[in-house]
Amino acid sequence: MHLKRIQIYILGLLFLVSLSACSGSDTTPSPSPTALPVNPAEGLWIGTIPNTNRTMSGLVLDDGVYWILYSVAGDPSILAGLIQGTSNSQNGTFTSSDAKDFNLQTGLLNATITGSYITKQGFTGTISYPQSNVHNTFTTTYDSDYDLTPDRNAVAGTYTGFITTNETATVEVTAAGDISGNTNTGCIFTGKFSPRTRGNVFDVTITFGGQNGCSLGTETVNGIGFYDAGAKQLTSAAFNSGKTDGFVFIGTKS
Repeated sequence: MHLKRIQIYILGLLFLVSLSACSGSDTTPSPSPTALPVNPAEGLWIGTIPNTNRTMSGLVLDDGVYWILYSVAGDPSILAGLIQGTSNSQNGTFTSSDAKDFNLQTGLLNATITGSYITKQGFTGTISYPQSNVHNTFTTTYDSDYDLTPDRNAVAGTYTGFITTNETATVEVTAAGDISGNTNTGCIFTGKFSPRTRGNVFDVTITFGGQNGCSLGTETVNGIGFYDAGAKQLTSAAFNSGKTDGFVFIGTKS
């Protein structure tokens, strides 16, 4: 894993899922009822891990895949790790048995997550590490930025930001969904992004050029992106197919 500490402002915990439609009465005209979410843990969430004094963030897609960013203890401006896995959410209960914690301080860790939620209000739970018998609790609240429509025209532009503590990148994003960039170490990369059908989130694919400065060689990574229009900040996280290496970029539009 080549991810290093990144001096950034951590975005909120993200979760997103698909909705299923409900039908109204077929005899009496009435307003169509609100669609109910298949995975009701859907949404953008912001919170903390109180027992370790960390902030945290993440994303659950409509297929149950989630992404979580968390800070170092006592400093929300430094990224400490990225957790990714699949989940199931039913009747107020969230479970995941296959979490991978890419901890930038201790290395790759296996984990499980259990929690409870109130749709579009609050989400609490526990991240457990079987190999060390460590259990970290978290508390988050819903953020309505999730409900915004992803806009490729708004995202289009040039961004600069950190990949690692000593590695920065300049990234060009077009309204057509093309990505191109280079780092101060001489690595060149290209990619694509497209809006997901649910939530203010993008699917992202990046391929690295294999130059000497590319810590990921010629790997292709797949993941997600989120654009904060107010801060003009683009966040992207992605892994290779084996989940042995990853890429995090958080940049600000110039």
